[in-house]
Amino acid sequence: MIDMITFIFKKKRLSLLLILSITTAKAQWIKQNSGTDASFRSISAVNSKIVWAGGTKGTVLKTTDGGQQWQVLKVEGAEALDFRDIHGASAEVVYAMSAGDADKGAARIYKTTDGGKSWKIIYQTTEKGAFFDSFDFWNDKEGILIGDPIDEKPYILRTLDGENWQRIPKEKLPAIKPKEASFASSGTCVNTRSKKLAWINTQSRVFYTTDKGETWQVAETPFKQGETSGIFGLHFYTDKDGIATGGDYKDDKIVSDNVAITHDGGKTWALAAQAKPDGLKESSWVLSDKSLLVVGTSGTGLSADMGKKWKAVDTEAFHAISCYKNDCWTIGAKGNLAKWKK
Repeated sequence: MIDMITFIFKKKRLSLLLILSITTAKAQWIKQNSGTDASFRSISAVNSKIVWAGGTKGTVLKTTDGGQQWQVLKVEGAEALDFRDIHGASAEVVYAMSAGDADKGAARIYKTTDGGKSWKIIYQTTEKGAFFDSFDFWNDKEGILIGDPIDEKPYILRTLDGENWQRIPKEKLPAIKPKEASFASSGTCVNTRSKKLAWINTQSRVFYTTDKGETWQVAETPFKQGETSGIFGLHFYTDKDGIATGGDYKDDKIVSDNVAITHDGGKTWALAAQAKPDGLKESSWVLSDKSLLVVGTSGTGLSADMGKKWKAVDTEAFHAISCYKNDCWTIGAKGNLAKWKK
């Protein structure tokens, strides 16, 4: 009798372990219908139901039911623009940033306060050389933006009221190296946290502030500066712990360093193991179970030990990721949209 009970217990335990193993093995992206063929490099999850995304042809996506249905919005007057970054403050208030040459009318920031029914331009510049790359917000009204450098200094804009944007004085900023800039690739070159912290990446360095942009310091990273290579995005999951992802967008499948980690607020960085599948990683997120998820045009990688070992999830090309607790979405070219299932 005892032997039979032991046998049944072991069998049930084995079955449970098998189920858990299968569940873990099936962690994957589940496609959602975006309803458009526009291409996207920005996504912003407000909560588990409300998500916004910005893309080409002046296109904005919105869902209020966790992605079961997506609404395709066209911003009037922005038909030729590419919204490389977007920030959803709520179901009603959203900021969208277009990337492109300012002297051709492509450097703009739009805002809606009625859920996308109407939009207004809250900032635009025609300054030659200006090109917006990414922005992020501390709260509903205070945000910061990085653009291509001008006059050998970073081009950083800031708003403290959600309407008016001013360039941070050049004398407050460290100098830029020759040909140093950021990539407008995934809407993650700027990352804010808490009330006053912000980090901005170029190809090989991270600029950081602890007082909402009043003063700045800069740190070197293991990434090498290149015309088409370097850091593509940042994700800080605590005030001290952050992830930098990168690679080379021209040779996006080549074996190369593509993840670096900091544990001191961005002062120092160390390479993690190369994320799988090999190649460019543009955006990352640390999930609630402390696993690290990275996406890029070479595919999605997952690490259960913060970058020591990696599992290749797929080779699907995505540019950006955004999560709210356990709910994550990713997006890419031609309306390619998916939600994470673990």
